[in-house]
Amino acid sequence: MAESVLLVEDDPDIVRNLEEYLRTEGFEVAAVSGQEEALTLLEERSFDLVLLDITLSSGSGYGICRAVRANYDIPVIFLTALGDELSVLAGFDMGADDYISKPFRPRELVSRMRAVLRRAGKAQAVTETGGLKVDTVKAQVTKNGREIFLSALEYRILLVFLANRGKLLGRDALLDEIWNISGEYVNPNTVTVYIKRIREKIEDDPQNPKIIKTVRGLGYKMEG
Repeated sequence: MAESVLLVEDDPDIVRNLEEYLRTEGFEVAAVSGQEEALTLLEERSFDLVLLDITLSSGSGYGICRAVRANYDIPVIFLTALGDELSVLAGFDMGADDYISKPFRPRELVSRMRAVLRRAGKAQAVTETGGLKVDTVKAQVTKNGREIFLSALEYRILLVFLANRGKLLGRDALLDEIWNISGEYVNPNTVTVYIKRIREKIEDDPQNPKIIKTVRGLGYKMEG
């Protein structure tokens, strides 16, 4: 099961880009923009990690961190433009597990998120479905005990499916994911090509797929 992340950020561009990237890395993401929304959601749902900006249009990241520390056993990472020494020390003194200054590199963020989750004992390193095992810490894929070697883009697409098990993914949605990962123009036929390549590696019978199924005229679905 994917790790669930609460993202508290009031910049819509950062939220959109970070949500997309984290989902390709196998995380489930819920995003809110203010303190009251964050505290309400924490009461309603369980999360494995909180990503938290300090300066919010409504409320304060410090206030959310204090509430998390007082009421929940959830690691907190500050993700903020306040990178001065006093702000960093204040964040750690408040109980933050890590402090990352903007701008940040998405890959470094994910690496530090996983490190925090491992230390907290909350990392779900291995996901299994249909005899397929994906270890997101080692970036290793095996099928019935045999290691499968995927290209970087194939692996990322597989993570998109794992993060959306049971959900229909249309061609356009997958194309957007590929575009965001590669950073370059991608021909629409690329989706079909990559799905075919992935199936050849992970399915027992690629002509009769059981893991990534085609929903004719609509897209693809990985069973939950």
